[in-house]
Amino acid sequence: MVTNFISEKAKIGENVQIWHFSYVGDDVELGDNVKIGSLAHIDYDVKIGENTKIEGQAYIPPLSRIGKNVFIGPAAVLTNDPYPMCDKMIGVTIEDNAVIGARAVIKAGVTIGRNSVVAMGAIVTRDVPENSVVMGSPASIRYTREEYNKKQRQWKES
Repeated sequence: MVTNFISEKAKIGENVQIWHFSYVGDDVELGDNVKIGSLAHIDYDVKIGENTKIEGQAYIPPLSRIGKNVFIGPAAVLTNDPYPMCDKMIGVTIEDNAVIGARAVIKAGVTIGRNSVVAMGAIVTRDVPENSVVMGSPASIRYTREEYNKKQRQWKES
């Protein structure tokens, strides 16, 4: 028997898919066409925009705000406590059309700008401007989203 825990206090949009063994906490809002992968944990008071895909084993902490058309890769971790263990928390903001790679870690309070890409395994400790691609530890800007899209097209055509 496959079980998910989806809070009765969560607001779930149309055509949402939540895969096996996932958790969706209190006061979560999932927009239309959101997909949540297996073993993902979406904690309380999280808002996720339409057409967003969160892969398996991702952790989305309380107070996070995720825009529309966002992709969050497998085992990505967002945080909400900049100075553990503190009672004062702040979420992560990921703006529309952003891409977060597998196993990326994003520090509490950081904003990932619209159309930006966080590479797999990146450790993001400060805000990422829109249309930027960051990678490394700590993450730094390596090129633009336009260059990323060009590389993606070349990859598809090869």
